[in-house]
Amino acid sequence: MLFRSLCRHAEIGSNSYLLDSGGARVVLDAGMHPKHEADEALPRFDLLEPGLIDAAVVTHAHLDHVGSLPVFLRDQPQARTFFTPAAAELGFAMLHNSVNVMSAKRTELGITEYPLFSHRELDEIERAIETRGYERPFDLDPDGVLRGTFHDAGHVLGSAGITIRTGDHTLLYTGDVNFEPSTLIKGALFPEDPVDTLVIETTRGDHARDPDYTRAGEEARFAEHITRTLQQGGSVLIPVFAMGKTQEVLTMIHRFKRRGMVPKSAPVVIGGLSTKMTVIYDKYAKGQTRRSDDDFRILKDMDLQAGSRRRNRAPIVPKPGTIFCLSSGMMTENTVSNGFARAGFLENPKNSLLFVGYADPASPAGHIRAAAPGDKVSLDDNHAAVALKAPVEVFDFSGHATRDDLLAYIRKVSPRRTFLVHGDPKASQWFVDQLRNDPTETIIPEPGRDYRLDR
Repeated sequence: MLFRSLCRHAEIGSNSYLLDSGGARVVLDAGMHPKHEADEALPRFDLLEPGLIDAAVVTHAHLDHVGSLPVFLRDQPQARTFFTPAAAELGFAMLHNSVNVMSAKRTELGITEYPLFSHRELDEIERAIETRGYERPFDLDPDGVLRGTFHDAGHVLGSAGITIRTGDHTLLYTGDVNFEPSTLIKGALFPEDPVDTLVIETTRGDHARDPDYTRAGEEARFAEHITRTLQQGGSVLIPVFAMGKTQEVLTMIHRFKRRGMVPKSAPVVIGGLSTKMTVIYDKYAKGQTRRSDDDFRILKDMDLQAGSRRRNRAPIVPKPGTIFCLSSGMMTENTVSNGFARAGFLENPKNSLLFVGYADPASPAGHIRAAAPGDKVSLDDNHAAVALKAPVEVFDFSGHATRDDLLAYIRKVSPRRTFLVHGDPKASQWFVDQLRNDPTETIIPEPGRDYRLDR
């Protein structure tokens, strides 16, 4: 049995890994790197011999895990492809949106390779994929050499880790995992029996959580900032990722209004891809997934206003007393949140900008978070920089497990071998340092290198 990282870079990005038992071969995830373009954004699928992969497993619908699946399947059309049901619907919605984004980049940036796949190609793939529920073992290859079981990863709707068994070897791949419940999604339900090999994410390994942190306290602080801004005649911008963070924040706001923590009359505006993703989230309520409030459906139970970037609709503009939950979370160029922030929002000290998720330092959101009040901030090279006068606050509502929770899980399942993936070098190295005296062999896998698992 061997394990190979197909990632082009040893960091968060185009996640993809090969598990080869000799008799069967499975690829775990097929992501696209958000910081790179064209072929440089893809995993090293050229390291796979065409036509020999039995299956692909997609753990969840974020593009860094599903974004290159159509490219993978061109050389591996025989590979069966497995999702959970919710991850499949969300994933193909994301992929169709990716076609639109790549088509725009072809026009605006002259990237002639784009789009890397088409809407028609996605429709054909979607008809052929297979879905499996949690905790229901299934064969990954025709002979049943490799057998998989999905586990609820608590990261976003439909997210899964997977246990793969062959002979006397057990491997567990976490994908992206969160052991703590969020406002909408319950925490991961992972097995706690020992495994031979653990492949685990390390996203938050480079920093410790404030020891005084509590989820309830962070939510209360979030509600206080929203209410204070609205009462002083400003508006609130919450940049959100269309899938996951949008739905979590909307659920929080609904709860705040019911508890009198935020004015009940405050309008809430969503924009970008968020509405389509929220429709899917609502579809999987009512006992179909593990929810913190199973009866709550966002679009049915909340009075939301939807904005659009389409030319035939009015643009979203700041309005006093209003909460704006707009994608993208990193305020990337040509997204709703970026254009909204440039349209006079950042220059008004009555407004507030509230970040609820990760922001790459090189992104427009990262530029804002690094700026001092009054600084000129560039959000788009094609537009003038704007003065940052609106207060900025950052909240910890991460969908990834803390490093302490991940470390505790490693020790709980006591693997003989631990591969540290999905983390920047400092994040992964923290785990190496912590596990130095543990019995597990700890490895940050080098892209393209084969690691034997049966030694």
